Amino acid sequence: MLDRPQRQGLALPWKAGDDMMAANGGDAHQDKARRFRDAALPHLDDVYTLARYLLRDTADAEDAVQECYLRALRYFDTFRGTEIKPWLFAILRNICRGEFARRSRVTLAMDDTTDDAEDAAPLWQEEQASPETEILRQRDAETIRRLVAELPDPFREAIVLREINDLSYREIADVIGVPVGTVMSRLARARSMLRKAWIAEEGPPT
Repeated sequence: MLDRPQRQGLALPWKAGDDMMAANGGDAHQDKARRFRDAALPHLDDVYTLARYLLRDTADAEDAVQECYLRALRYFDTFRGTEIKPWLFAILRNICRGEFARRSRVTLAMDDTTDDAEDAAPLWQEEQASPETEILRQRDAETIRRLVAELPDPFREAIVLREINDLSYREIADVIGVPVGTVMSRLARARSMLRKAWIAEEGPPT
């Protein structure tokens, strides 16, 4: 697994959310806040990890996560589904592509213009123990984190969603709004780039 950046004292809108619900009055509002906390809080570290890799700035990542949870709380009644984590990721991604991308001067180019690179053939069946998977699991976490952070945006996003957050291909496709085949292609390319970067990092064999 990839290294998870550690969040530092991230303040979430739970208190503000409780105050807002109390101001509106009624058990229904308080029940909404409670249900949202129960559903969303377990995924806080995962949401922060994705924000940190996308924005590459701790302060911006924390701000983006807070905004994500505020929006998710506001629109929690519109959530339809059994898994809330992909929904939270989709909200976060929209935030990162908007004002926080501009604030951090990071351009999140999430289109398909880089998917036709060399070795970008779709990965129709992922090997259980590929060399790059072993690298991700066994090598120095800090080095791997740095190499992942240096990947182009679409590939970095795909590898973080898959290897850290363990989303399925279909869930990743739903989060980023591309076909499953594109997800597979990006993952194949990301793993190839990571493998080459690691070999370059290690230097030629002696």
